Amino acid sequence: MKLAGLLPAVLGDPALARVRDRARGAGPESDGLDLTAPAALRPFVVAAVASEQGAQRPVLAVTATSREADDLAAALGSLIPADRVAVFPAWETLPHERLSPRSDTVGRRLAVLRRLAHPEGSPLRVVVAPVRSVLQPLLKRLGDLEPVELRPGAEAALEDVARRLTDMAYARVDLVTKRGEYAVRGGILDVFPPTDEHPSRVEFWGDEVEEIRTFAVADQRTIEAVQHLWAPPCRELLLTPEVRQRAAELALKHPELDEILEKLAEGIPVEGMESLAPALLDGTDSMELLLHTMPAGTHVLLSDPERIRTRAHDLVRTSDEFLEASWAAAAVGARPRSTSAPPPSRPWQRYAVPQPTWGCPGGRCPRSA
Repeated sequence: MKLAGLLPAVLGDPALARVRDRARGAGPESDGLDLTAPAALRPFVVAAVASEQGAQRPVLAVTATSREADDLAAALGSLIPADRVAVFPAWETLPHERLSPRSDTVGRRLAVLRRLAHPEGSPLRVVVAPVRSVLQPLLKRLGDLEPVELRPGAEAALEDVARRLTDMAYARVDLVTKRGEYAVRGGILDVFPPTDEHPSRVEFWGDEVEEIRTFAVADQRTIEAVQHLWAPPCRELLLTPEVRQRAAELALKHPELDEILEKLAEGIPVEGMESLAPALLDGTDSMELLLHTMPAGTHVLLSDPERIRTRAHDLVRTSDEFLEASWAAAAVGARPRSTSAPPPSRPWQRYAVPQPTWGCPGGRCPRSA
């Protein structure tokens, strides 16, 4: 249901009109605003800042939980164009766990970062993120990772496309059944992008894409023809030659981690390899926060700041407890294989500690209801 027609009437309220006017301002007095209002008003507050009828500013809306983020994004889709709103989901795992996030979660995150880094066409106006995803460091330049894009009639060599999918952490299988898999049979490529509801079947005629169709996993039958395939990477840490070389070097220095590092050195993705990202790249210099990827002039709106603060401190405390436990296990000679593994060097992949002095791009970070 579209409710965009309500915005002009709602913005007639003096309090919301003040929010809009403060968001439009460029002076230091626009840097902070505390607004007390019912929870149901939150979508209207965000729309007052982001919409064309409002201040027309990019917004990062932070919530305490993932469910609240999904609910807020769904409500915003009825007030402003839904394609201008995106949820930036959090990993289902702790940053240092020997478990990797699901490929569909990674795909959604990379899709948002790609649109933030390359806003041509329809730039995002609102990114809704649970505090867990705001605190977790990201590898820099994830938004510059190029997806595989195919259209009927386009020139593309099947072998090159398959090689790119492998480099992007897709698993080559005989029959595609899960997201993040692809299969090649003659001149046909089946691929299941992590952001799609159904896999796609791409038919090649030589080096030309002849047809693209989605199909059902259960019986492999065609669903419908489509005009575009967009397949982002399945992992946030890709096994580039530089990463593989660094993994081989670390395996010699840290034999307690050779189970993971030797596979990474051979180009084989393993569960939990993301926990070693700082060690495999340039330490904390290779990391950034979601805040740093937002465009200049972004306004940060905190939905229930006290709950967000409590949730943030709980996340940091839990993460540190699990991390210290894994280090203690390693110190007595244990080699945790299925839960957490100590990284080979500090600083490690972990949540950022929330600071009251954190700023946001453009220097304007009003707080929300």
